[in-house]
Amino acid sequence: MQTTADKTVSTQPILAASRASSEASWRDYVHIARLDHMTKHVFIVPGIILAYALVEPSLDGAAVLTIALGFASAILIASANYIINEWLDREFDAFHPEKSKRTAVNKQLRAPVVYASYAACAALGLLLAWWVGPVFAAVVIVFWLSGIVYNVKPFRSKDKSYFDVLSESLNNPIRLMLGWAMIDQQTLAPLSLLVAYWMGGAFLMAAKRLSEYREIAATAGVGVLHRYRRSFRFYTERSLTLSCFLYAMLCTSLLAVFLIKYRIEYALAFPLIVALFVHYLRLSLGSGSVAQKPEKLFRERRLMMLSGATTATLLSLTFIDVPMLESLTVPYLITIDPAP
Repeated sequence: MQTTADKTVSTQPILAASRASSEASWRDYVHIARLDHMTKHVFIVPGIILAYALVEPSLDGAAVLTIALGFASAILIASANYIINEWLDREFDAFHPEKSKRTAVNKQLRAPVVYASYAACAALGLLLAWWVGPVFAAVVIVFWLSGIVYNVKPFRSKDKSYFDVLSESLNNPIRLMLGWAMIDQQTLAPLSLLVAYWMGGAFLMAAKRLSEYREIAATAGVGVLHRYRRSFRFYTERSLTLSCFLYAMLCTSLLAVFLIKYRIEYALAFPLIVALFVHYLRLSLGSGSVAQKPEKLFRERRLMMLSGATTATLLSLTFIDVPMLESLTVPYLITIDPAP
């Protein structure tokens, strides 16, 4: 007897294929570049702030132009990655309740136009990167290559459990380094910070997978989930939850190393950072979670309020010195006098 989940698996791609009958317009080709995902580039901003705080460069009109060109380059490379992602995933996205609404699933896109759009975004993004500087350009090349590794065979890391999360979240430290290189071309961001940023991104991606697993498995069935993404064949709700805790703990541990080593005042913001992790995990466990659509996180009011408070605190602590906190970096043992 055919179950509801089996029916969903067998009919959904056919329905998607039947929808993909109309020819794509020029607006559809623009849409697959996902310019509405530009909000994700907010992860570049901490790199700019931290480079300014730790390197203390001089900022002038040229620096503002460099930052503007840097953001334009990052947006173009991200759009190139989104274009190839949507094109190569169109058959798999047909099984996803939300992604089945994407343009590539529902419209007839012409391969030459798609690849031309991809090449144009990548080429212009790389060109702007060279104008910014060699270090920035090198990071942009890594950003571009990460999209190939994630989406294109024979690599296609998105199909491999855990590697999918780790490779996608690599965009986080890349974006941090992009912001840093906009300000300073002579140094690299601290390794502890870069890896902490990576693990923080891994937490976000694992929480997204967890939310997708819970929602799709409960509504359409695990079979649909497996057809949508191969990596889900090796995931369970328990393993995804545990991975969220692992990435969160690694991120906070490395952040502690960075805070103590470079600016101990940032430690005062640590409770807010931990609260962000807790709140985001709570969101991922809810029905219809915004965690499945990171580009729309700004619509989550409480998360934005908590993020704003954290950002404001870190900004304030960038310019406020608290000398008494230095004692936290000095080893000290409490001695107990023996009884007389």
